[in-house]
Amino acid sequence: MCRFPVPMALALMALASAGALAQNNPSADAVPQAAAPAAAPAASLTLAAAVALALDHSPELSAARREIEAAEGARIQAGVLPNPSLSVELEDTRRETRTTTVLLSQPIELGGKRGARIEAAERAIELARVQLEGREAELRASVTAAFFAALIAQDRVRLALASLALANTGSQAAGKRVSAGKISPVEETKAKVAEANVRLELVQAQGELRTSLQQLRAVTGAPTPIGGVDGDALAMPPLPPEALLEERLQRAPAMRQAGLDVQRLRALAELERAKRVPDITLTVGAKRPQEMARSQAVVGISVPLPIFDSNRGNLLEALRRQDKAGDEARALELRLRAEAGAALQRHNTARTEAAALQAEILPGAQSAFDAATKGFALGKFSYLEALDAQRTLLQARAQYLRALADAHRSITDLDRLLGGPDPTATASPISKERP
Repeated sequence: MCRFPVPMALALMALASAGALAQNNPSADAVPQAAAPAAAPAASLTLAAAVALALDHSPELSAARREIEAAEGARIQAGVLPNPSLSVELEDTRRETRTTTVLLSQPIELGGKRGARIEAAERAIELARVQLEGREAELRASVTAAFFAALIAQDRVRLALASLALANTGSQAAGKRVSAGKISPVEETKAKVAEANVRLELVQAQGELRTSLQQLRAVTGAPTPIGGVDGDALAMPPLPPEALLEERLQRAPAMRQAGLDVQRLRALAELERAKRVPDITLTVGAKRPQEMARSQAVVGISVPLPIFDSNRGNLLEALRRQDKAGDEARALELRLRAEAGAALQRHNTARTEAAALQAEILPGAQSAFDAATKGFALGKFSYLEALDAQRTLLQARAQYLRALADAHRSITDLDRLLGGPDPTATASPISKERP
């Protein structure tokens, strides 16, 4: 009877070596080695480079900048004075009895109309600038979400490669034990089925990674394909103190947009109120009758009488729109608080789950796997028990990656709501070692 030359316990060494190899070359895991193209692989992308790339190539940000320029043009127009008008009148068509009148009229705005227009235009400029900040924060959050999705998918490929090496070792060990007559051929079949399942999981993980990299390229506008991402999926920004969260909530682009919109509508309401005051038109000129052979000065003033139209309807509309904007701002604040609280809760749950998996479940699954493989090598356990321990360990590791992905998504959602990451926060790893 031949001895079993490759015990199942050596699977851990295969797992460690595969994980170390994948960690040194993360982009190489995106495509199976057998299916790798002959061309040189694309370079990996860091989060900072991805954000910078998106900010440089985003058409949405370009459109937002155009809105600022348009608002600045409206501000210029709001400050101009009314143009004067020149009129020439002829009385009688005969030269001897003709009277020529030349008049220069200048409208003069009263009631603060020009100041109200300027105020509304300045608020519109500030609103456009804050909208640009909101677009940048939204884009930064989208890039961050796509980046960490690709990073988690990349780690899943690493795990699948290591799991495949583990399953392959176990399948070979089962085959040799069957040849030695120590176990039933049924267990070898189960080992091959388990290896096929792990191989399928690797194909799925690689497909998910390719999809994630394509989405990252789409959101960043990268001109060339992205071969991989460079980062640590275990490092997550810590949550800021509650007081800072409240401050960031008040400074969120959405909140500032709502406040500026209220101010802009208030200025428009003041403009409609000022329009109730009629403007006057001053007229100066000269009148020259040919029969008298001398010129006469003409001075006049005209004032419209607000008898039928006092701009009452426009003022009422502007006031009600201002009230509506105030109600919407309060509703937005309540919604942001609720969504930020939900994102915080999701982050705390995911972080707690990841910590529990790392501290209790993963070590327990690893210990059970070690005991099962040693027992299988000594003939104390069936391969079915060793296979079950292996499956439990792999599921625990996959669950750990899902918890990390949920934590990253919740932080990204929080940054999207609050207008970008907290500048005082620094990344803090959950663990110094990979699961």
